[in-house]
Amino acid sequence: MLAIFHKTFAHPPEELNSPASFSGSKTPKLPKETVKEFISRHPHNTFSVNFGEAAVLAYVPPDRTSSLSQRLFCGFDDIYCLFLGSLNNLCALNKQYGLSKGSNEAMFLIEAYRTLRDRGPYPADQVLKELDGSFAFVVYDRRAGAVFAALGADGEVKLYWGIAADGSVVISDDMDVIKEGCAKSYAPFPPGCMFHSEGGLMSFEHPLHKMKPMPRIDSEGVVCGANFKVDVYTRVNSIPRRGSEANWAEWDTN
Repeated sequence: MLAIFHKTFAHPPEELNSPASFSGSKTPKLPKETVKEFISRHPHNTFSVNFGEAAVLAYVPPDRTSSLSQRLFCGFDDIYCLFLGSLNNLCALNKQYGLSKGSNEAMFLIEAYRTLRDRGPYPADQVLKELDGSFAFVVYDRRAGAVFAALGADGEVKLYWGIAADGSVVISDDMDVIKEGCAKSYAPFPPGCMFHSEGGLMSFEHPLHKMKPMPRIDSEGVVCGANFKVDVYTRVNSIPRRGSEANWAEWDTN
């Protein structure tokens, strides 16, 4: 999967951007070039949606039937979801949120996001802790101009993110696409964490603690985009107790 969001509303951590990206032999690409690269790797079955200058979502169906390699794309009410992996407790979650038995993980996450945004009685970290399985997802709320992404804590599914030449944030499970598109300004997305375009990056496993950027040096000795880990010694001032859109901003861990 591939998701690219313009810098005007998606605000990734500054430490993800490496100054070395524009000084090496390979420099970051513009979003349209990265999309072209992604499609060229899967020329016959890539599905992509372009939202003007704001965002691009691209999706490739899995090659084989495997629960872990499951890839889903869904859109409803101007909310779009890319999902990788599987949820073991999907049936129970669908029942909890009033969805039909046939709803897949992407459909569920759109409904969970809508509940958090509009009327959720729980903070997002609590909702994500209820997800039993190996997963990664990106939700794009076109109407609100918001991004919500998360990666499961077990590390079975891999996700990467980086910064494009124009400052856009790029998210994908294909590390080669990320490396080609973001040069040195990329890193693995931290497991057990979630990112919201207003609230920033936080751990849904340890929501009371801040995230700490860790310098990352590649095999060439060049400083790349930082890894992020939970800082067990530093606590956030507060976390939201409701899931309304106004509370996303309270997640700022900087």
